[in-house]
Amino acid sequence: MKRSMLTLSAMLFILFCACTTNPFTGKKDFNIVSNDQIFPTAFAQYDQFLTENKVISGTSQAQMVSNVGQKIKAAAEKYLNANGYQGYLDGYQWEYHLVQNKEVNAWCMPGGKIVVYSGILPITKDEAGLATVLGHEVAHALVNHGAQRMSAETVAQLGATGVAVATSGKTAQTQQLFQQAYGVGAQYGAILPFSRKHENEADEIGLTLMAIAGYNPDKALEFWQRMQANSTGGAPPEFMSTHPSDATRINNIKSEIPKAKSAAAKFGVKY
Repeated sequence: MKRSMLTLSAMLFILFCACTTNPFTGKKDFNIVSNDQIFPTAFAQYDQFLTENKVISGTSQAQMVSNVGQKIKAAAEKYLNANGYQGYLDGYQWEYHLVQNKEVNAWCMPGGKIVVYSGILPITKDEAGLATVLGHEVAHALVNHGAQRMSAETVAQLGATGVAVATSGKTAQTQQLFQQAYGVGAQYGAILPFSRKHENEADEIGLTLMAIAGYNPDKALEFWQRMQANSTGGAPPEFMSTHPSDATRINNIKSEIPKAKSAAAKFGVKY
């Protein structure tokens, strides 16, 4: 019992002390992984990925990825500086690369390392569509979603240890049942919703960034509608997925567009 109480106390201490303020939402986010810890590894992995894949350069599409990315980054800097977060981006090393790949995808590693797959360009269609994607990916980097996921998984592992300690005096079968119940609860009750929260948050922040950058956020809705039409189906139920369903995402974006336009208006950008 004493060991289980110590484990619980350690978990509560971590939860209490490891909250940071999200500069876009004003809410507290749980994060026990610093940029100094995660950025060097992310940068090295990004460089390795680029050496192992075909990077497209010197084309109009590659230039568009770079140009739109720079505009989104500049919008982020404007927002952060205007809201008292000068220096927030210290340590970020922004890169945008177009990679030859048929997958409809783009991703961002911690610290601002972004890849756009060529397979998504027929759906983005134009700069506004691409700004929707890059705004979303930059948002993930700005609020350290990668570090937050690592933090959540660390606490989940600590929780599993706590369950093991608390049930150490019970039969092996009982211990196994408790561990299975904890695993399912942590996955569907915490980890996946946590990830869906990140996706919704990135959509919301991405809309604001693209609007400040000069792209009408109404175009984001058109992009996600094209994504929905391109979906091949077979997606798992929303509660079992790391991403919100297309319908949920589109409805959320509709409700957030006025807020993005209002944020852009503060910087003299009107739609």
